[in-house]
Amino acid sequence: MRIISGKFKGRRITPPKNLPVRPTTDMSKEALFNVLNNHFNFSELKVLELFAGTGSISYEFASRGCTPILCVDGDMGCVNFIKKTSKEYEFDITAIKSDAFKFLEKHHGNYDIIFADPPYNLAQKEFEAIIQLIFENELLDEEGMLVVEHSKYTKLDHMANFSFQKNYGGSVFSFFEFEGSDEEAEQEEDEEENE
Repeated sequence: MRIISGKFKGRRITPPKNLPVRPTTDMSKEALFNVLNNHFNFSELKVLELFAGTGSISYEFASRGCTPILCVDGDMGCVNFIKKTSKEYEFDITAIKSDAFKFLEKHHGNYDIIFADPPYNLAQKEFEAIIQLIFENELLDEEGMLVVEHSKYTKLDHMANFSFQKNYGGSVFSFFEFEGSDEEAEQEEDEEENE
């Protein structure tokens, strides 16, 4: 696993082999951050990563200057690895052990970007619950963006606040924004199709 851009571009991070994770591929990460780069100035972002696993996505945000970053994962091994890596690189990342659903029900905060990468085998209704909880509990800034990574077999484009999606191999990124941001996303899609 490597950091693909920012201050620590090219650094390799090697997590323990016994962690219960499915890291986002470098190709998918690069594509994701190309999209986000068109929407945000990274140095001004507050980020929440759910189902953080190794923390791979959060390291990308941190390398680009985002601060603060909060990582949530249900596995203590993952949380400890994120804490260790963050200390080593002096990243402003806080990692906490929690069930993501319980966290979303109780947490009070506001974030510019929320990234969720649940296990692909979660039920459709559980994916939908993540999105609903985030918007109902007002965890996302009005100008912010929620990104959910999922398999091609999970369909989220019917959900409220869905904006657009990107497919990379067997993985899909679904992007959600508050109503009114759709026009900008559609314009971006049209521009890409015309390239």
